[in-house]
Amino acid sequence: MRIRIVFGQDEMIGPGKADLLDGIDRCGSIAAAGREMGMSYKRAWELIGTLNAMFRAPLVESTRGGAGGGGAVLTDLGREVLAQYRAFEAEAAAGGAARLAALRALLRDIPEEK
Repeated sequence: MRIRIVFGQDEMIGPGKADLLDGIDRCGSIAAAGREMGMSYKRAWELIGTLNAMFRAPLVESTRGGAGGGGAVLTDLGREVLAQYRAFEAEAAAGGAARLAALRALLRDIPEEK
């Protein structure tokens, strides 16, 4: 199940943005997190810019590269938003498990060789 929460026309969070936040938290870099996802550097920065503008404070803080190298970290708010999104996903999956099973049962069979 993939959940996208839409707050407004250009304000949403879904699995891609959540995975990007997870990657930044793990890698310490927007570029590295984007690479892990097969996403361009530009696209990763655009998504972080959107997220940072959506919430009352930035979710990601970054430092510029240079001799010492740059990096990025999730802010406390970034960790909270990510945790709330992941909890929402888990609750929706648990609450909708019976309906998902019923829908899966209605899918047509696909031969294994395809």
